[in-house]
Amino acid sequence: MKTATTAIILIGFQNDYFAISGILHKALEDSEQVALALSNTLALLEKLKNTETLIVATPIHFAPGCPELVDPIGILKIIKDNGAFIAGAKGAEAITEIKNFGDKVMTLPGKRGLNCFSNTDLQRVLHTKGIKDVLIAGAVTSLCIDTAGREAADLGYRVYILKDCTVGRTAFEREYYANEIMPLYAKVVNASDIESALEC
Repeated sequence: MKTATTAIILIGFQNDYFAISGILHKALEDSEQVALALSNTLALLEKLKNTETLIVATPIHFAPGCPELVDPIGILKIIKDNGAFIAGAKGAEAITEIKNFGDKVMTLPGKRGLNCFSNTDLQRVLHTKGIKDVLIAGAVTSLCIDTAGREAADLGYRVYILKDCTVGRTAFEREYYANEIMPLYAKVVNASDIESALEC
């Protein structure tokens, strides 16, 4: 795996999920696992920031009242009902730890649902930069992470789910998807596995 043809996709690293005061923070598994996933992700980014690895954030944003969501169900209904990820609000912003990487993190807005490839320039950017390997980190394991992985696999990328850099709604959910679902289309690895596999 070469850094020049590798991208890491960051999903959901926004205040409404990762900040203690975030609207949907309590919808995730325990705070200890959230902190661990964040710590592992930041450590990996720190090691990759001076390489050719493409680092992309795909935040989800909605207008006040979430008019983009028509008759939503599941997590999208929860988002709308609670007013999460409203553009311009603190909760929709990237967490400070990600902001601190500055322009090393390319932000591609437009995400409105579970799929970070939908309504964004992600596929165009990956294709233009000759990316072959896609690493995925963030929240939530059974929803946006799984959807991103499947879409990336369908588009022909080699997909790596960073298990220790993701967080689910429950520990059971995260483990089940990582052990039973995601290996059907991706390699499920830890950040340390990627560090040793990458050729700078």
